[in-house]
Amino acid sequence: MTNTETQVPLARFGISAVEIARVVAVFYARVRSHEVLGPVFAAHVADWPEHEDKIARFWRNAILREKSYSGNPMREHVSRPDVKAEHFPLWLGLFHDVLRTELPERTALQWGALADRIGEGFRTGIVAMRQPKDQPPKLF
Repeated sequence: MTNTETQVPLARFGISAVEIARVVAVFYARVRSHEVLGPVFAAHVADWPEHEDKIARFWRNAILREKSYSGNPMREHVSRPDVKAEHFPLWLGLFHDVLRTELPERTALQWGALADRIGEGFRTGIVAMRQPKDQPPKLF
């Protein structure tokens, strides 16, 4: 039987929902103790298990195509003035560290590449959406 016959979406790379949940949990444990990111997240996350579940659904949607996440993460980030473009390199660095410690090298690289694209999109979006309308665009 093929994936088409069973209606099972193809994964972009080999990872399980359990592995995604573990990476998300380890990542947010490190975020909470991070000197820069910790206070920013603490100001907006009241229920860590709920947040981690939501973000795990985001990643399962992005990687496994589960369609288990609905939301607008760009709007969530842009609407919080204390979330700044310069936080994304810190976020990505920490995320890559967790990927390298929790996953096989190839899987960590694949998920890391996806995270880089998404993170850069958020960073760029924040810069563009918060920029005064009468100024030339900032491209980096």
